[in-house]
Amino acid sequence: MSIRLYIGNLPQTFDEQELAALIKSVGEGIRFKSVLDRETGASRGFGFANVDDEKVADAVIEQLNGKDFGGSALRVERSERRENGGGGNRRGPNGGGNGQPQVARKAVNKVVHSDAPGEGAPDPRWAGELSKLKDLLANQKTAV
Repeated sequence: MSIRLYIGNLPQTFDEQELAALIKSVGEGIRFKSVLDRETGASRGFGFANVDDEKVADAVIEQLNGKDFGGSALRVERSERRENGGGGNRRGPNGGGNGQPQVARKAVNKVVHSDAPGEGAPDPRWAGELSKLKDLLANQKTAV
């Protein structure tokens, strides 16, 4: 199983082949891929290296972490794989940011708000207040 390393604090403009050569100078079986911005294609300042051997991965971290590259001190550390298989959830394996397990959300039919509600229908922005008012009127006792 390969070890994935995070390589960060890369300069805005750098030669990917130069960095790959620097990483490969530590040992064999290392593949580097920088992360690019989807819209501009420019580097986002970090990338990942896959290393086949654990000892080589430790050597890469030891030799390159803090090393000057293009005017920036590299940050090299082990990357933690996501439990959810990718996506945008960065809150950890439990889903909640506070260490609590994430509670499943109940299904709710969401109301799409509109500035021009349909004729005969109450404005959905006031539906909750209208419901409370109807309850108050229904519970009100009138003297006859």
